Amino acid sequence: MAYPTLYSFRRCPYAMRARLGLFLAGQEVELREIVLKHKPEPMLAASPKGTVPVLILEDGSVIDESLSIMLWALGKKAKEGDEKTAALLLSHEPGQQQAAMALIAENDNEFKPWLDKYKYADRHPEQTQEDYRAQGERFIARLEARLNEHAQLMADLPTLADYAIFPFVRQFAHVDNNWWQHAPYPKVRAWLANHIDSPVFTAIMKKYPTWLDSGESFSLLEN
Repeated sequence: MAYPTLYSFRRCPYAMRARLGLFLAGQEVELREIVLKHKPEPMLAASPKGTVPVLILEDGSVIDESLSIMLWALGKKAKEGDEKTAALLLSHEPGQQQAAMALIAENDNEFKPWLDKYKYADRHPEQTQEDYRAQGERFIARLEARLNEHAQLMADLPTLADYAIFPFVRQFAHVDNNWWQHAPYPKVRAWLANHIDSPVFTAIMKKYPTWLDSGESFSLLEN
């Protein structure tokens, strides 16, 4: 049986986000691990912008935005009547779902640009690395406030917002782990550690040979 094809790069937080959504939905794909410096022609033909993730469905249609892949996979599962997936999407709580999408948009549009400058401060000499970090901390502080209210960002159980955001916070933490371990965000630090140590994240972070080297696609759901 043919499955959708996912072009992915293991360490990219957008690709992590897509793999998390697919895994949580139990959606099998043919996973093709790529190297960003050597993007395969079939991927570029499907999505000329050349960024991962790229999901090619069985009918040839393409989804090449990470959040859209999450929503496609989880929405498909929820339509099958899966209540657990519906809860992840907050689909029974329209106000909460709107708030979750707004928080994800803040991550993508405000936090991520500062994260990139913090991580690659040598490419952006207009400000210091500490200045860029301080800008990113504004978002981290808002997450800390949320986690003072609930165990997760929207509720006491993880939802779409947690899975869509934590790969980016992980990247922020890894820029200077020593600073992160002493930063005034204990709730975010514990929340992040729990997600990183979870079986779900362990499963989607398995290492595979690159597709160009091996010519093989791999299962996202195999144990």
